Amino acid sequence: MTKLRHPLAGVVVTIIAVLWTIPTFSLLVTSFRPPWAEFGSGWWTVFTQPNLTLNNYQAVLTGGEYLPGGITPYFFNSIVVAIPATIFPIALAAMAAYALNWMRVRGAIFILLAIVALQVVPIQMALLPLLDMFNTGWSLGPIPIVPTFENPETGRSLLAGNFITLWIAHTIFALPFAIYLLFVFGAKVPKELMEAARVDGASHQYIFRKIYLPLTIPALASVAIFQFIWVWNDLLIAISFVGGGPQVAPITAYLSYLNGGFGQNQHLLTAAAFVAIAVPLAIFFALQRFFVRGLTTGAINS
Repeated sequence: MTKLRHPLAGVVVTIIAVLWTIPTFSLLVTSFRPPWAEFGSGWWTVFTQPNLTLNNYQAVLTGGEYLPGGITPYFFNSIVVAIPATIFPIALAAMAAYALNWMRVRGAIFILLAIVALQVVPIQMALLPLLDMFNTGWSLGPIPIVPTFENPETGRSLLAGNFITLWIAHTIFALPFAIYLLFVFGAKVPKELMEAARVDGASHQYIFRKIYLPLTIPALASVAIFQFIWVWNDLLIAISFVGGGPQVAPITAYLSYLNGGFGQNQHLLTAAAFVAIAVPLAIFFALQRFFVRGLTTGAINS
């Protein structure tokens, strides 16, 4: 295998890394600056006038005049939303990818093409129909496809305005990409290994659990990182389906409200942003080695 090297490669990479890091570093500095310093001078003056404080993080975590209760309920709402909304599409996509790859499914290629085509459908086009389905159900003439599941006490659909709504919505939107990625990766599983298991009398359930899933862990981890970060950073779907209350709304809703009408809370917004990115960063670094393997498998021939 030929390795491409150049003396300037390290210099170019270092410059790009520094330029990419400067905005993030400026936000980090701003999150520790008091309001009077933030509005009176640029963040770079911290090197000559290091006026730093932890009051911004204290206000974000404990609440105050802006949003009583602080970021904590929204933080846990995001965790409750993101974990199931990551597990559900991965589980369904793994089973679908296995079936399309290794089971005799009539018209599998057309099913896969339809799944790939769904990736080009803008999410915005599906928001109103999906919201209407959650609120009133969905029927094809007299045949109920999705019942309303109304609460007998309130008369409101049980699928409206709660975590279940977000789990279903994020699962629906994630499935096309997840199925396609796992299908491509699953096709690289050694055919001889799968055929040997079938000759030995192993069922599809056994092969899926004991052979297929362990071999596709890098791809599963890649999808998990993409999906978790997508759900964690989502605001549009959350606001559309559950509103912005602290009972259900995720952390992004808190950030949007904290910004204020004229951006007067930048010092608090930057502090809240760094609190918000703690979990995605932890997930990424924990699964980084699987992520790299999942993206590079098959790209380099040894």
